[in-house]
Amino acid sequence: MSTIKTVAVAGASGNLGPPIVKQLVEDGFKVTVLTRKGASHTFPPAVAVTEIDYESPESLVEALKGQDAVVSTIGFAGLPQQLPLIQAAVKAGVKRFVPSEFGSDAENAAAIALPPFGPKKAAAEALAKEAAAGTITYTLVSTGPFLDMALAHGMFVNLKSKSANLWNGGGQTFSTTTVASVARAVAGVLRHPEETRNRNVHVHSASTTQNALLAKAKKAVGADGWETTVVSTDDALKKAYAALEKGEVDRIGFISTVIWDGKYGSDFKKVDNDLLGVHELTDAELQSLVDSFAK
Repeated sequence: MSTIKTVAVAGASGNLGPPIVKQLVEDGFKVTVLTRKGASHTFPPAVAVTEIDYESPESLVEALKGQDAVVSTIGFAGLPQQLPLIQAAVKAGVKRFVPSEFGSDAENAAAIALPPFGPKKAAAEALAKEAAAGTITYTLVSTGPFLDMALAHGMFVNLKSKSANLWNGGGQTFSTTTVASVARAVAGVLRHPEETRNRNVHVHSASTTQNALLAKAKKAVGADGWETTVVSTDDALKKAYAALEKGEVDRIGFISTVIWDGKYGSDFKKVDNDLLGVHELTDAELQSLVDSFAK
């Protein structure tokens, strides 16, 4: 495959989009951000901005003409919009599509079968079908939960309230990646199009447990006054399905189950860190990161 130079980014105003756009620009890619008509978000001066209408296939195709790659960072609510975006990319002659897969292991059948991940599965299947026909290539990027965002929001352990819900006792090893490293992984995929062609890549900043993070949190804010509760992924999954029957979506219940129930492949045994330029944190660096959220 020839070198990828031009990249269109969809969903660039969310939590993950801005750091990915920033990394792509720093790595020398010519970046175009796709925005909905009337959106008022601001982007770096080096970035081109093109308005699109997801209800207009012609609009999408026109916006993607001349783009070598599309990176989607669309959030959960907008995931169904990836299907028309994929079709437009094919018609526009885009070489590589990186869907908004970031999270659990995209190759784990049990994980991708859970209801909230249905749109991700649909996008991956659509891309695999197009790739088999030779119309486009794709890369899925599995990262685990976002390490720094999870620490900031008390998802793993809550440093502010000195509390933690320890899923299944807190001993399950899981892979987790900082947002900046997710961005480096995406740029790495586009720098290595042949090595990442039509496959799932795995990266992580750390492979750790809640108990290990709790120990680091206690070092950061002190060991006294902590309240921990052991919670069950089995119970969370039952509640999530019960909510779904009522027309409600309990994404946290499903996501927590994927991270902390070992059968969902959350502990990546083999990673592509070296290929994609992603640094795995040392124990001291992980402690320093935890410390930074105690301030």
